[in-house]
Amino acid sequence: MAEPQASAIRTRGLNLWYGDFQALFDVDLDVAPKQVTSLIGPSGCGKSTLLRSINRINERIDSVRMEGEIRVLGHDVLAPEIEKAQLRKRVGMVFQRPNPLPLSIRDNVLFGWRIDHGGRPDKDEGEALLEESLRRVLLWDRVKDRLGQRATGLSLEEQQKLCIARLLPVQPQVLLMDEPCSALDPAATSAVEELIWELREQYTILLVTHNMAQARRASDDCVFMLMGKLVEKGPTGELFLTPQRQETADYIEGRYG
Repeated sequence: MAEPQASAIRTRGLNLWYGDFQALFDVDLDVAPKQVTSLIGPSGCGKSTLLRSINRINERIDSVRMEGEIRVLGHDVLAPEIEKAQLRKRVGMVFQRPNPLPLSIRDNVLFGWRIDHGGRPDKDEGEALLEESLRRVLLWDRVKDRLGQRATGLSLEEQQKLCIARLLPVQPQVLLMDEPCSALDPAATSAVEELIWELREQYTILLVTHNMAQARRASDDCVFMLMGKLVEKGPTGELFLTPQRQETADYIEGRYG
């Protein structure tokens, strides 16, 4: 059952184990709607685990066990009646390395939408969605004359943008991004960051990054995690300039991590 709330994503007392290993400890997090919130912290601190918990993709691992509360747009996503496939349409995921399907550019973008329509969608509607989605990720002008070509032939930057475009026709409301620029060169990173900043006008974005400069450039709010715990959260500029916790200051200043 949905409950009205200001946060697009809200966790309370979230704990997660991989078998006997506890990866998250009592995480309380509120993510504002239609903003970019970055998750920073050293490797192994639980950033990606937290991200993947929100659309329950972690549960593909048999040993995972969770306790606590996760609400997305007011809905309790851990409730037994929640269908994971439907959840993942509303909460899209972008991974570290682009993962285009071995299909054409057109078929990549429309893949999920066609499944939603039972494999028999309206062709004109599909073409309109295709153009709209590719324009949204600033790819249309580059690929409009080669939509039938394999997506795996695109550059890494174009592939990552295509993977974002693939999410849009099924109308997600939240985008989870797990180091989406880690495989990209500086120019491509800048292009994807610009895209992320534009997408926040329509989507709530939760972004995991190891790149401190990227967190500063491309997020409204920032969350610092350490050893599976949420240490500090605040507006990005304030967190970097005047952190309230010594652990946050030490990490930002490069004393560890």
